[in-house]
Amino acid sequence: MATKTVHLNWNPEEEFALYDHDGFKVAMKPKGVSASDLLPMALAGCSSHDVVSILKKQKLDLRELRVSAAATQDDDPPWRFRKIHLRYTAVGKGIDPEKLNKAILLSQEKYCSVYVTLRDALEITYDYETLEA
Repeated sequence: MATKTVHLNWNPEEEFALYDHDGFKVAMKPKGVSASDLLPMALAGCSSHDVVSILKKQKLDLRELRVSAAATQDDDPPWRFRKIHLRYTAVGKGIDPEKLNKAILLSQEKYCSVYVTLRDALEITYDYETLEA
């Protein structure tokens, strides 16, 4: 079982800075991303990495993948997440919508650690479209 350690550093000049296990920095508010935005961003990032990898293995002419994540949270503290809706837009030449859907499902069911972790805690939905390049 792998263990990865991330770090946070706060100081008056830098405010809050997160570092992944490789040392890559992500700035947090007030000069960067809000902590709560990191959750839907992580889900979109994890899933999109899988989808791109799967579609490339199928030798599809994928030119761009856009993913938005609309997150619904409670209005009062602690602002619990209730739902995240992912919208996938695959841009390329002749991208089969069914192959895109299958890649999304494979990500959710087999590869995306963030999805698997969150699926029992909140509702995750998605839709998708293909656009010709």
